[in-house]
Amino acid sequence: MVATIFITIGFSALLAFVVGLALAFFNEKFKVERDPKIDEVRAALPGANCGGCGFPGCDGYAEAVGTGRAATNKCTAGGASTAETVAKIMGVSDSAAEDKVAVLLCQGTKEKTVSKGDYNGIQTCRAAKLSTGSVKTCSYSCQGLGDCTLVCKFDALEMGEDGLPHVNYENCTGCGLCVEECPQKILTLVPRSRVGSIVLCSNRTTLKASVIKTCKVGCIKCEICVKSCPEGAITMVNGIPVTDYAKCTSCGICVEKCPTKCYKLLETDVFGTKKMVPVMEGAEEQA
Repeated sequence: MVATIFITIGFSALLAFVVGLALAFFNEKFKVERDPKIDEVRAALPGANCGGCGFPGCDGYAEAVGTGRAATNKCTAGGASTAETVAKIMGVSDSAAEDKVAVLLCQGTKEKTVSKGDYNGIQTCRAAKLSTGSVKTCSYSCQGLGDCTLVCKFDALEMGEDGLPHVNYENCTGCGLCVEECPQKILTLVPRSRVGSIVLCSNRTTLKASVIKTCKVGCIKCEICVKSCPEGAITMVNGIPVTDYAKCTSCGICVEKCPTKCYKLLETDVFGTKKMVPVMEGAEEQA
């Protein structure tokens, strides 16, 4: 019995040794040389591992760039400077990423929107939407439970006392994680350099009376903005006025004429402040 045990142990050890040698041989024989550019690209990335590039972290993106499976301008966290550096490493022309930031297309604060009642379910926007449709009578409004702030890796979003997430444009990298996370789809990415008017409302209900009942700062579909724009830059699309930025001159007439103040200028009312703050009555500089 004892002899059998020792023979088994010896045979197992010998077999493991042989297999180990075989693996080492084949690993050396068929190994694929790692392109040193992959490590150079990885070193150039900010290391946020935010996933905004569409790959599993910075390691995954560096591997994809180094093997020619991804463009050099996908790192939104690093922005244009990182895109330029990565392009130089790969020996291609600079295709710098357009610098974008998140914009909340809703001004429905606690004071401006009508709540359906107290929500006592799981405290996430997604759960609230699935269980109630919306915690507010406006089914298009921000649920106010901060899912977007939880996924932001750059300290660019925080929930305000007014019940809305506020964007810190100094920190926002345009990674898009908040846009993907929002179940209401009311966060969008906008080029930081863009100028012109934008509607901070996502209510696509075409009935004016329905909007008025649910939100004091919602778009009431009056189309005054469309009619007053001297450049013909605004059209109604699915119940929401949309600006053609190729035509918009930032004259501000639509902003001035809008009865509910849901039309704003990006360069002054949104990007002109550190944080996007919803409009309150009598306020001029807030957005």
